[in-house]
Amino acid sequence: MKRYELNDAQWAKIALLLPGKAGDPGRTGSDNRLFVNGCLWVLRSGAHWCDLPER
Repeated sequence: MKRYELNDAQWAKIALLLPGKAGDPGRTGSDNRLFVNGCLWVLRSGAHWCDLPER
């Protein structure tokens, strides 16, 4: 697990609460976990969105 990323147990608790999963109306998110980890990285590190690493 990388710094600032959710582990599998944490992800399992919130995965079904997020929109954009298969079966929801509208477009399916390409990778909700990557999006949430990106948000957490920005919030916890205090960096700007433009400094977000590509991974």
